[in-house]
Amino acid sequence: MTKASQRKRCPVLVLGIGNILLRDEGFGPHVIKELQKIELPSFLELLDGGTAGADLIDFICDRQKVIVIDAVQADVEPGSILRMTAADLTKNLHQGISLHEFGLIETLLMAKQLNCAPEEVVIFGVKPEDINCGTELTEKMAKIVPKVIELILNEVPE
Repeated sequence: MTKASQRKRCPVLVLGIGNILLRDEGFGPHVIKELQKIELPSFLELLDGGTAGADLIDFICDRQKVIVIDAVQADVEPGSILRMTAADLTKNLHQGISLHEFGLIETLLMAKQLNCAPEEVVIFGVKPEDINCGTELTEKMAKIVPKVIELILNEVPE
C-alpha cells in the first residue's frame, strides 16, 4: 500500500505539470493557480506537480480520475490544445510527448506496475509558444487558460 492510498483523498485530481521559470512550459501550474481562484466540487483536488516525475506516483495512485495539464511537444501550432488519454500516450512511448525527462508516461506505467494506476487519465496538452526564461505565460497562452479550465470542468463528474 502506498503512502497516498493510506490517507483519505479526493477521487478526482487535477494535476498541472511544468516549469514556471520557462514561460509557457509552466502552463500546467499556471492553470492550477487560476483554478484555485474558483469554487470547485469538494471531491476535486488541485496539485501543482511542477517538474516532478516519479514523485507524482503517490499523488495519482488509486484515483478515480486524473486530469493532467502539461506543455507538450507536438506537430501543431503553438497554443493548440490536445486531449489525450493514458492509452494515447503509451502508444507513442518511444517518441515522448512531455517536455520533462521522467515524463508522465513513465509515471503512469510505474503506477500500473504497482497496481495503483488511476481508473481514468485525461491529458490536456498544450503546445507552448515560448520556453525561454521567464515566469509569465506569453499573451497567446494566457488567453487560452480559460478555455482549458472549461475543458477541465467538463471532464469532472457531477
